[in-house]
Amino acid sequence: MNNKEQFFSVFTVTKFLIRWTLIAIAVSAITGSLVALFLWSLDQATQTRWQHPWLLYLLPVAGIGIHFLYKLWGKNAEAGNNLIMDEIHEPGRGVPARMAPLVILTTVVTHLFGGSAGREGTAVQVGGSMAGLLGRWLRLTKDDTRIMLMCGIAGGFGAVFGTPVAGTVFALEVLAIGRIRYNALIPCFITAVFSDVVCTSLQIHHTHYSISYIPGERQFFFLHADLVMLLKVIVAGAAFGLCGRLFAGLSHAIKRCANQYIKVKWLIPVVGGMMVIGLTWLAGTSDYLGIGVTAPSPGGISIVNAFHAGGANSMSWLWKLVFTAVTLGMCFKGGEVTPLFFIGATLGNTFAMLAGAPVDLFAGLGFIAVFAGATNTPLACALMGVELFGGGNVLYYAVACFTAYYFSGHSGIYSAQRSVFGKYFGV
Repeated sequence: MNNKEQFFSVFTVTKFLIRWTLIAIAVSAITGSLVALFLWSLDQATQTRWQHPWLLYLLPVAGIGIHFLYKLWGKNAEAGNNLIMDEIHEPGRGVPARMAPLVILTTVVTHLFGGSAGREGTAVQVGGSMAGLLGRWLRLTKDDTRIMLMCGIAGGFGAVFGTPVAGTVFALEVLAIGRIRYNALIPCFITAVFSDVVCTSLQIHHTHYSISYIPGERQFFFLHADLVMLLKVIVAGAAFGLCGRLFAGLSHAIKRCANQYIKVKWLIPVVGGMMVIGLTWLAGTSDYLGIGVTAPSPGGISIVNAFHAGGANSMSWLWKLVFTAVTLGMCFKGGEVTPLFFIGATLGNTFAMLAGAPVDLFAGLGFIAVFAGATNTPLACALMGVELFGGGNVLYYAVACFTAYYFSGHSGIYSAQRSVFGKYFGV
C-alpha cells in the first residue's frame, strides 16, 4: 500500500468514526433519557403494587386495555423485539416511533397489576424505535439503517442494566446464531456507553450484586482452577441451558395455543390474567409477580436474596418460569431477561445447596447462563458477568455460559433470530 492509499484509508476510517460518534451520541441522548423515565416509572409501579396487593385482581382488565391499545394504535409495533431484528435482517417498512411510548406504558401497566415480566424487551424496543426514527430523519441508506437499529438495541440494553460492554456484544450477537456483525462494533459501543452515562446521570441506580467467592489454589496439572468446582460448573451449565430451552419452548407453546384456541383475541390476556391470579394462590406467595429483583418482604424470594443461602426454595425457579411464560405468552408486555435472571439465580441457589457449592457464585452463574441459553448470546452474557460481579471468576462465567449455549438447542426466545451456523458439527 503506497502513501496515497494509506492516507485515504486513514481518512475513510476517521470520517466513519466521527460520523457515527455524532449519530451515536444523538441516539444515546434520546434512548438513555427514555430508559431512565421507564425505569423510574417501573419502580413507582412496583412500589404501588406492593402497597396495594388487591391490584392483582385487576390484571385481566389491564390486559384488555393493553390489547386494545395495540389494536387501535400499535399495528406492527406489537411484534416488539422481533420486528427490530427483522428490520435489521431485511429493512422494509421500518420500526415505528409509536413503539416506544406504547411499550413503556403497557409494560408499566403489566407490572402495576402484577404481571411477571422484565424490562430488557422494553428498553430494546425504545432504543430501536428511536434509532429508527432518527435514521428516517437523516435519510440513511439500508446498510446504515441496520447499524442504526443495532445501536438502538445496544443503547437500550446497556442503559437498562448498566452493562454497556455486554450491551454492545448482545446487539452484535443476538441477530443470528453463529455470526457476529463487526461492522457495527464501534457505533454500538459508543451508543451503549453514552446511553448508560445519560441514564445514570438522571439519578437511575442499578442493583448492585456481589460474589464473595474467591477461586481456590487447587490446580490440576497446567489448569489454574479448582477441578472439582469446574466440573460442578459444567453440570450446572448444562442444567441452565436446559432451563433456558424449557422457558423458550413453554413461552412459544402458550402463545401458539392461546391464538389457536381462544378465538376472541381480547379474551387472551383476560384468561392470562386469571391464570396469574390462580398461580399466585397455588404458590402461596406474591414473590413471583412483577420484576422480582427485590421482594415485598426482606426475607422474600428475589434475585438479590438468591445470592444467599435460604434465599430461594427448590421450586422457585420453576414457579417464576411458569409465571413469566404465562404472562408474556398471553399477550402482556415486558421483557424476558430479568425474569430469566430470577430463574437462573434461584436455580443456581438450589444447585449450590444440593452440590455443596458456593451459593453466591452459582446464583451468579445461573443469573447469566440461563439468559445465555435462552437468547443464544454466550459472549455477551459472560461479559455481563464481569461487568456485574467482577472478573475474578471469569473462567467459571465463560464455562457456564458456553455450556448453557450448547444445551439450549437451536431455538430461543426471539423467533426472528436466524441460524447461520449450527451449534454442533454436522447438525
